[in-house]
Amino acid sequence: MITPSEFKRLYKIIEVQLRYGLDDFLPEDPRTKMPKMVRKSLFWIKNQHPEKSLGERLRLALQELGPVWIKFGQMMSTRRDLFPPHIADQLALLQDQVEPFDGKLAKEHMELSLGGPIETWFDDFDETPLASASIAQVHTATLKENGREVVLKVIRPDILPVIQADIKLMYRMAHIVARLLPEARLLRPVEVVREYEKTLLDELNMMREAANSIQLRRNFEDSDTLYVPEMFTDYSSTNLLVMERIYGIQVSDIDALIANGTNMKLLSENAVNIFFTQVFRDSFFHADMHPGNIFVSYENPETPQWIALDCGIVGTLNREDKRYLAENLLAFFHRDYRKVAELHVDSGWVPQDTNIDEFEFAIRTVCEPIFEKPLCDISFGHVLLNLFNTARRFDMEVQPQLVLLQKTLLYVEGLGRQLYPQLDLWTTAKPFLEDWMSRQVGPQAIVEAVKSKAPFWAEKLPELPELLYDSLRQGKVMNQRIDKLYDNFMESRRYQGLARFYFGIGATLLVCSAILFSNHVETIPAASAAMGVTFWLLGWRACRK
Repeated sequence: MITPSEFKRLYKIIEVQLRYGLDDFLPEDPRTKMPKMVRKSLFWIKNQHPEKSLGERLRLALQELGPVWIKFGQMMSTRRDLFPPHIADQLALLQDQVEPFDGKLAKEHMELSLGGPIETWFDDFDETPLASASIAQVHTATLKENGREVVLKVIRPDILPVIQADIKLMYRMAHIVARLLPEARLLRPVEVVREYEKTLLDELNMMREAANSIQLRRNFEDSDTLYVPEMFTDYSSTNLLVMERIYGIQVSDIDALIANGTNMKLLSENAVNIFFTQVFRDSFFHADMHPGNIFVSYENPETPQWIALDCGIVGTLNREDKRYLAENLLAFFHRDYRKVAELHVDSGWVPQDTNIDEFEFAIRTVCEPIFEKPLCDISFGHVLLNLFNTARRFDMEVQPQLVLLQKTLLYVEGLGRQLYPQLDLWTTAKPFLEDWMSRQVGPQAIVEAVKSKAPFWAEKLPELPELLYDSLRQGKVMNQRIDKLYDNFMESRRYQGLARFYFGIGATLLVCSAILFSNHVETIPAASAAMGVTFWLLGWRACRK
């Protein structure tokens, strides 16, 4: 049952959508007859922007609906596997810069989180916000204990009820769309809203962002290519984050970077190396690298250093995904489409019964025209996007970790080419991937595996003689018991050479299976035991002849 406040908000949402003509998304289909009739009944709400493209109208409508819908559009822009480029490109332009709320109110909520007056811990608190976004607002201050400059990032006090109300309406609308348009189920609207809800709620937890930032900072400790500000967790809480204040040039301010004498080629190449280092070395990457979160240090412009902020969204890859991804990318470098198709099946990204020949042909059809261009003109991110879109036609399930990686790669490549249009991401990335693969499958991989397992084996080594002795003793006892059973059985039967042969093999197989079971091996001992029983039955039959 819709409450009056929900109905009022729902009317506002529908009114904004119709003013921007978003009913054009409804196809000419008998199943959409009722929504079109409802639209005609609201004759006083006209499409005020018929000259604009559908994608642009969608972006403007989401901006007018407010922070929750802006964030939703930003998230949808990353799902290029679900939306056509003309829609996704417009959604990617969404900016979440919103009007700041009162600085005194921000201070009150900070003091609630801190448990006392802000002057107890901070000096020079500025009630005028440094920046304001859809989820949080940032103010500057200095730490009283050491005078270090910090920023205080506080969650908007009115945002949670707005999020809860709008998310509830989003679910209602998603269910309606899924029922009205069976084709829309391929876009999985309910799952998209659920994924967005999780992402948004994660961003509301400042301690989660602090933990992610600490991890990323540790991964690049003493690095001259990436700097992550220090977090002050003693003053932070779920609603408040206190971190080191940084000074840098926003990466989108090209004129300021050039005026500072920044080596743009090296800066763009470092962006690629930082990304692949995060993905393949650390399995932990910043997944929200839009220009608002990335700055460049003023210092040492000839060897520029990136500064990363806002680690609320991060991605991870397990060892298997990293291996398959690296092999996929290298196969692309060598245009080995058969290998790409086989890797998708081996990884489980597409079903095991996929026709490899058809899949290879589909990949070749998409990629060969792309590779006709010079490598420096080819978008690495869009090749990966085309690959995943092709794989979806072969029932590839959406892999959340790969979607995040794909989005981040598109960001990184876009930033790199904005800074240095001649950036050849393929040439920059290929040596990195080849080196990483050599360390995974070459002699160095064996050394690394031994080093990583050394503590485990060092711990277990003193136990090995006892474990070996126990296994042998169990085997001896089992042999003795089986021999006794055999002797007792054969006393009442005429000796038959064939029967003894069968019983001997059966006994050996049963002993082996018992030893393997005692050492927690599962599949092989079951087969061994089954074969042992079979030979015993053969021996029994031979004895009765």
